[in-house]
Amino acid sequence: MKPVESARTRVGAAIFARVAGDEGPDRRDRIHGSQGPRRFGPDSAIQRVHSDASMFVGGMRALLLQSLHPLAMAAVDQHSGYRGDPWGRLQRTSTFLAETTFGTIEDADRAVAIVRAVHQRITGTAPDGRPYAASDPHLLRWVHVAEVDSFLRAHDRYGARPLDPAGRDAYVAETAHVARALGAEDVPESVHELDEALASYRPELQGTPAARRTARFILLHPPVPLLLRGPYGLLSAAAVAMMPRWTRIPLRLPWLPLTEATAVRASGVAVTGAIRWAMRPGATP
Repeated sequence: MKPVESARTRVGAAIFARVAGDEGPDRRDRIHGSQGPRRFGPDSAIQRVHSDASMFVGGMRALLLQSLHPLAMAAVDQHSGYRGDPWGRLQRTSTFLAETTFGTIEDADRAVAIVRAVHQRITGTAPDGRPYAASDPHLLRWVHVAEVDSFLRAHDRYGARPLDPAGRDAYVAETAHVARALGAEDVPESVHELDEALASYRPELQGTPAARRTARFILLHPPVPLLLRGPYGLLSAAAVAMMPRWTRIPLRLPWLPLTEATAVRASGVAVTGAIRWAMRPGATP
């Protein structure tokens, strides 16, 4: 194997191990190799977006944006253990996305059923005294809206093959199936509806102490090896640069429009391109 290809293989394997865990190769073989009908085909918008390196930026932005809902943040803060086992949470999330995007209908439906059962057990009281339940359709809709908006915007900016307007609407409609299966209601099915849904939550959002702790953890104190701090910093800067302006003060995020439009964007293109190069088909064992 040539040195460049050997390096690509090692880097790709390291990234895949972080995202998918020790059982990642077996899960990948099962998800992509199982026989049976799929809900989404290889030419679908959802497969194009969810297989792209821009998901690294979109996922970080989604976590920051989702944290602004006090009840959703309370559920995560009190139940997920994300600070104690952040990589485990990432690996479970990435597996769920893979199963519902690329897996057979049977495997996708099983994954949804497992998550719904977990949600039924997650209840509590937020610091402001309000009760919450992870199975609440309104909260499920918020988590979905913030996630889809983040994935799509990241793909628009950093994706290898950005979608046209019809493809962007198709992506929102395809992801809506998973959200409804999880229990969300009134799920947007077009970009216009997605924008309206996101705006409708604005009065409910605020920068709680838990949300700001999450932002600091994600951006300043991630459990990332020293050698990966540089690339991780570029990804996190790209994620922050894509956050709406109105989120900056509640989460104590910087706002440097000129830098974000030039240096941060260029570095985001570079780091997602490097991840794409390392993880292209055949790069990981």
